[in-house]
Amino acid sequence: MSKLLEGKCALVLGVANRWSLAYAIAEAFRREGACLILTYQGERQRDAVEAVGQELSAAQVLPCDVGNDGELAQLTEKLSQSPGRLDAVVHSIAFANREDLTRPFVETSRAGFTLAQDISVYSLLAVARAVTPLMTAGGSITTLTYLGSTRVIPNYNVMGVAKAALEAVVRYLASDLGPKGIRVNAISAGPVKTASARAIKDFSSILDYVAQRAPLRRNTDPQEVGDAAVFLASRLSRGVTGNVLFVDSGFGIMGL
Repeated sequence: MSKLLEGKCALVLGVANRWSLAYAIAEAFRREGACLILTYQGERQRDAVEAVGQELSAAQVLPCDVGNDGELAQLTEKLSQSPGRLDAVVHSIAFANREDLTRPFVETSRAGFTLAQDISVYSLLAVARAVTPLMTAGGSITTLTYLGSTRVIPNYNVMGVAKAALEAVVRYLASDLGPKGIRVNAISAGPVKTASARAIKDFSSILDYVAQRAPLRRNTDPQEVGDAAVFLASRLSRGVTGNVLFVDSGFGIMGL
C-alpha cells in the first residue's frame, strides 16, 4: 500500500527541529501524500520551523502557542480560511521545568506542577476544541506519551504524572468526539534521542538499559513512530480510538 494519506490535510504541532518525533511523523505524513500544516511557538522558533516546513513542502507554517487561548482561536480562524478542513492532527507538545526533572519528585513546586499539566496535558484538550470544527468529515487526533505514565522512570518525575493525565484526556476526548467520527489515540514511544529528552538527567543510561532489556534488543527508531502515526491517521485504524499504541521495541511488557 502507498499514499495512505493522499487527499488528507494534517496539522502537526510540536516540530521543533529535525530530531523531534513530530518531525519524523510529519515526514511520514508527507511520504504518504498528506498536505502538511506545521506550527511554531514564538518568534524564536519561527525560522527553524519554517526551514523544516520548506524541507517538508508544508502548505503552511503558522504561529501557535498552546498556552495562549487567543493564538488557538487565531489558528482556528486561519485554518478555516485555508485549507478549510482537517483530517488528522498530531499533538507533540510537552514541557516541564528542568529543575523539576533533576531534583526529587517530592520537591516539585506547585508552579512547576501546574506548568507541566497546562502545557503537556490541558493543551491537548485546548487543541482538540480548536480543531474539531474543522474536522467535518471526522478524522484522527494523535498525541505522544511515554511509559513513565504508568511506571516510575528515574528523573521523569512531574512529566510522568503529566503523561498519566494526558492518557486520561485521550480516553475522555475519544468518548466525547467519537459521535463526530473523530478518533483520539496516543503513541507511547520508547526513549529517543531528542532535544527535549536531554533535559532528563542520566537519559543516556535509560537508552542503554532499554537496548539491553527490550525484546528487540534495541531502542526505538523515530521512523517507527512516524509509521505508527500514519496508521492512526489513516483508514486502516478506523475502528481504533481511546488507545495507547506502544512503539518501544517491546520494552513496556518487561518486568525486569
